[in-house]
Amino acid sequence: MPTQKLYAGAKLRETRQRLGLTQKDFAAKLGVSLPYLNQMENNNRPVSTTVVLALAQEFGFDVTELSTGDAERMVSDMREALADPVFADDAPPLSDLRLTASNAPALARAFLELHRAYRETHERLASLDEALGREDSRTQTSPWDEVRDFFHYCDNYVDAVDHAAEHFAGGAGDPRRIRDLAETRLESLGIKVAGTDAGKLRSYDSDSRILYLSSRMAPETRTFQMLLQVALLTQDKLLEATLDLARFQSEAARSIAKIGLANYFAGAALMPYGAFLAAAQEHRHDLEILAARFGASIEQVCHRLSTLQRPGHKGVPFFFVRVDQAGTITKRHSATRLQFARFGGACPLWNVHRAFETPGRFLRQLAETPDGVRYISLARDVSKSGGHYGAPVRRFAIALGCEIKHADALVYADDMDLTNARAFEPIGISCRICDRTECHQRSVPPLERRLQVEPDERGVLPYTVG
Repeated sequence: MPTQKLYAGAKLRETRQRLGLTQKDFAAKLGVSLPYLNQMENNNRPVSTTVVLALAQEFGFDVTELSTGDAERMVSDMREALADPVFADDAPPLSDLRLTASNAPALARAFLELHRAYRETHERLASLDEALGREDSRTQTSPWDEVRDFFHYCDNYVDAVDHAAEHFAGGAGDPRRIRDLAETRLESLGIKVAGTDAGKLRSYDSDSRILYLSSRMAPETRTFQMLLQVALLTQDKLLEATLDLARFQSEAARSIAKIGLANYFAGAALMPYGAFLAAAQEHRHDLEILAARFGASIEQVCHRLSTLQRPGHKGVPFFFVRVDQAGTITKRHSATRLQFARFGGACPLWNVHRAFETPGRFLRQLAETPDGVRYISLARDVSKSGGHYGAPVRRFAIALGCEIKHADALVYADDMDLTNARAFEPIGISCRICDRTECHQRSVPPLERRLQVEPDERGVLPYTVG
C-alpha cells in the first residue's frame, strides 16, 4: 500500500509565523528552496520527509502535530453540517472538505459558525412561544456551545493552565497530599473551610472569607472543589489572559469558560501532568489504580486522560464522553479521529448506552466506524448521590477509548481478539450522517442519501438507501 501524502500547509505556515521567520529564512533552515517551501505552505506539494526530519532536528517540533489537530475535527464538523437538509444534494465531496480544513481553516470555522447561527434561528422560529414578539429573539451563538468549541479545538489541553497547575501541585511532593496543600493555600489567604448542608457543593462568602463545602460530597469531590476555589483566587490573571486570547463573543461565554478553566486547573493539580502520565503508562491506564493513587474519581481520571496532549510529551490520544439516561451527550472530548455528533445523541450501538444495565462494571467493546478506523472503548455507569434519603440520584454513563493501535498500552485490551475483524462492532457518529445502510438501530434516514420506498417489500427498515 502506498504511503499517504502529507499535506499540512496551514500547520507549516503557522509554525513559521510562530517562530518569527520569513519564508526565505525558514526555507534555509529546512534545507529546501524558497519556491518549494511556498508550494508546501499552499498545499501544492506534500510535506517531504526531509522537511519533517528538519522540523524535528532544527526546531524540536513534534511532527505528529502535522497530521493531527484541527483538520480532522473540522472535516467531521463540516460533514455533519453539510448533511443538513438545507444543502439538499449540493454537498461538496470529502476531498474538498479536507482541502478547506487544511488550507483555509478560518473559512471552515466561519462556515461552521454560520451554520450554527442558522440552526439556532431555525429552532427559535419553530417555537412560537419563545420566538415571536420577543426582543431577544435575534440570532446569537449559544455561550455553552462557544465554550465547548473552544476546548474542542485546543484538543482539550490548555498549556499555560496545565503548567501552572503542575507547578502548584509540586508543592505537595506526593500527589496524595494535594488536599492538604489546597487547605494550606486557602489558610494562607485567610480563608476558612467549613461544612454545610445547604444543598450547594461549593459556596464562597468573600465578606466572611469562608468557603462552604457540602458535608455530603465525596472526598475526591471535596478536594477538587477546594482546588477550583484556589484557581479562582490565585490564578485570576492567568485565567483572564487565556480568556483574552479566546475572544469569546459574549460575557456569558467568557464567564462559563472561566469556570471551565478553573475546573481544568483543579483537575490538572489533582493529577499533575508528568506524574499522572508516568503512572498511567506504568499501570497501563488502569483507571481504578490511578483513581486510588491520585485520590480522584473514575470520571475525573477519564477526563484527565483525554487532556494528555502536551506537545513533545503526549499520552495516548483518548476520547472521553458522558451521556445521561436519555442518551444525550453532556460531556465530549476527543483527541482521536472519532468526533461526536454536535447535535443529538450518540450511536445506540455504542457500549456506553449498555453501561446503565450493568452498574459498577466496566464494559469493553471493539468497534469500527464507517471510515474503517477501529477503536477499543471502555464504558461504565456513574451515579452521583444526592446525599440523603429521598434526594434524586444523578445517573450517567461514561466512555473512554482510543484507536486500536494503542491497545497494547491498555490493560483492558488483554485477552481481546484484536486480530479478528468480526470482533469489531459497527458503530457510527449519529444516524443522520451515518452511511451504514443495514443498521437495525437506525432512528432516522441518512440525510446525504436518497431513499427508495417499495410498498410491497419490507426489510430491516421501511425504506432502502440509495
